[in-house]
Amino acid sequence: MILAVDIGNTNIVVSGFSGEKILFTERISTEHLSTDLEYTVLIRTVLDLNHMKYADFDGCIISSVVPPVTQTVRESVLRTIGREPVIVGAGVKTGLKIQVDNPAALGSDRVADAVAASHAYPLPVITVDMGTATTLSVVDETGTFRGGMIIPGVRVALDSLSNRASQLPVISLQPPKTVIGKNTVDCMKSGIIYSTAAAIDGVTARMEEELGRLCTVVATGGNAPAIIPYCKRKIIHDPMLLLKGLILIYEKNR
Repeated sequence: MILAVDIGNTNIVVSGFSGEKILFTERISTEHLSTDLEYTVLIRTVLDLNHMKYADFDGCIISSVVPPVTQTVRESVLRTIGREPVIVGAGVKTGLKIQVDNPAALGSDRVADAVAASHAYPLPVITVDMGTATTLSVVDETGTFRGGMIIPGVRVALDSLSNRASQLPVISLQPPKTVIGKNTVDCMKSGIIYSTAAAIDGVTARMEEELGRLCTVVATGGNAPAIIPYCKRKIIHDPMLLLKGLILIYEKNR
C-alpha cells in the first residue's frame, strides 16, 4: 500500500492506495504551528479509523503548497510508517515536459493534476483545481505542460466580499434559486457561483483559442461540485485527480 498526502492551504488530504484502488480518503486541517508529534497523532488516527496497519505501507508521496508544513508532515510520516516519503518537487520524475519560466517554482498540486489528467483523458487537456486558489493548467497534445492561470478561490473571494463590505453577511456556498437575485444573500450566492462558472467557461475558451485546439477540461478540488454544474461547457469532474497523479508520480520514482 502507498500513503498519499496532499498538503493544501486549508486542508491536508490523507489517502491510502493499493495499486490504483483508493482505500480511504480523509481530510485534516492545515495548521502551520502544529508540531510533527501533533501531525503524527492525526495521521495515525486517520489510519486507525480506517483499520490500516502502519507496517503495511510500502511508501508515501507528499504534494505540498505550504512549505513550512512540508517537513513537519514528512517527519510525521517517517515516524508512522518508517518510510522516507517522496516529495513532489524539483528532480522528481513526472513524465511531463515542463515548459514554464521556472519549473522549480511550479506548484506540486498543479503538476500532480496535469500528470493524472494527461494519463487518463484525451490531450490537449486543461485542469481546473478549485481549492483555496483556483488554478488552471494546460497540457498540450505533445504532453508538454504549457503553463496556466491562478485566480482567487471561490471561498477566498466570498470571504473577502463579506469582510470588506460591512453590509454584506457571511454566507454559505449554496446554489441560488435564480441568476437574478431578489435579496442580498441570493445576490451574493448568484454572483459568486455564476461569475466563477462564467470565468471558467471564458478562460478555458481563450486558452483553446491560444492553443488553436479544442481541449478536454477536467475539474477537481473541494469547491468544484458547487461550481461545475453551472458551467455551460462540458467539464469532467474528477474529485480524485490530484491523488491519482501522486500515485502515478510515485510509480515513476520507485
